[in-house]
Amino acid sequence: MNMMAPPSRNSLHYSCQILLALGLFSLQMLTPLEASRSKVEHLPGFQGPLPFELETGYVGLGEANDDMQVFYYFVKSENNPKKDPLMLWISGGPGCSSFSALAYQIGPFAFEIKEYNGSLPSLVSRPQSWTKLCNIIFVDLPLGTGFSYAKNVKDYRSDWKLVHNTHQFLRKWLIDHPEFLPNEFYIGADSYSGIPVPAILQEISNGNEEGHQPLINLQGYLLGNPWTTYKEDNYQIQYAHGMGLISDELYASLQRNCKGEYIDVDSGNELCLRDLQYFHECLSGINKFNILASICKDDLRMWRRSLTQELNASLSSRLTVPELSCRDYGFYLATKWISDESVRKALHIREGTIGTWERCYTTDFKREIFSTVEFHANLSKKGYRSLIYSGDLDLIVPFRSTQAWIRDLNYSIIEDWRSWYVNGQVAGYTRTYSNRMTYATVKGSGHIAPEYTPELCFPMFSRWISNLPL
Repeated sequence: MNMMAPPSRNSLHYSCQILLALGLFSLQMLTPLEASRSKVEHLPGFQGPLPFELETGYVGLGEANDDMQVFYYFVKSENNPKKDPLMLWISGGPGCSSFSALAYQIGPFAFEIKEYNGSLPSLVSRPQSWTKLCNIIFVDLPLGTGFSYAKNVKDYRSDWKLVHNTHQFLRKWLIDHPEFLPNEFYIGADSYSGIPVPAILQEISNGNEEGHQPLINLQGYLLGNPWTTYKEDNYQIQYAHGMGLISDELYASLQRNCKGEYIDVDSGNELCLRDLQYFHECLSGINKFNILASICKDDLRMWRRSLTQELNASLSSRLTVPELSCRDYGFYLATKWISDESVRKALHIREGTIGTWERCYTTDFKREIFSTVEFHANLSKKGYRSLIYSGDLDLIVPFRSTQAWIRDLNYSIIEDWRSWYVNGQVAGYTRTYSNRMTYATVKGSGHIAPEYTPELCFPMFSRWISNLPL
């Protein structure tokens, strides 16, 4: 295996890269449909001029103009765009647009949560935006999500198609933005994207080694509460017991009857199945995204149905407006906002390409990668940095499952388990490893940690991206 370290930031080297990228750009004779970008001057619902630079655009991936068009939002760093890192963000799902991260987690604006009265929902600034110190590309991938479109969307909806499409998108985006070639490059992701992202990183690294142009200044990645092995559910039992959600007796019975396997249970193992049924009954009223948060009855229904339908169109409709206090209310406001013609015009959306906007298009997605541990090992051997973090109130991907696969990598511990702090208070716990991997828990956070505790996650990201200890 080639043990090449991440490329250095030699100025002469990258000057050549920029010239080469410009040459490639001119040689490819890209038409307006294949690559287009526009500056967003204002956002409807946001009062006053934008305090950040926002660009939207399309990158064509297919041989014909309408084969595959990937839509993106690009926010320049509010600090020093020329020198600050460049990051591509991939949201989970599978099949959720990174608009989720832009509007609810790490982007520079958020929806003002107040009761919808028929007018355009309002936007406010997010003080803990990660764009304070990083250039971030938020992309609508996989195809079928957000404003990306294609002739045959189903042909591109799988783990490996997402890997290849993302890699192709990134190199084409950099050809069109050669000024960012010298910037250190990272990928960030959460939840299900813990599956495709390590494979994307390895494909980028392999492409660099094979001489693919332009060369990407890949430095590392960060993953929040990531799916990794498809064994995450096996650790829900331990987590639930440790958090006092099930009794000692049930925990002991589950261990005895299921012998540590709670996913692929033998249909003849009636004792294990009985215990699992009791376990699920105990957790039926728990919000698995954040075990301390309230559970909203319409949560799953809101995810599965189109919110662009008028909610009061029919008294017989099962689709109802979520309670104002529910997490889903922000998603509801987003569909009202982004379906407005003035918003689509401001974002420079191509007319007639997308009807109903789907923040999360989760159907018809083929799962092909069932463990990413080997990818993590390969990336570490090549010297790439990584930050893996867990919201400690997440039952979807419990921190125990993340700690288990990291432990299986058998890395030497450089700095053992310790508290990390924000404003003099414990913000979580962290450990660093010999292969440039940092693991951290985020205290009081749920499945998407920056959404629940931005005041903790922003300092965590700021320190790590700046090569400082947590």
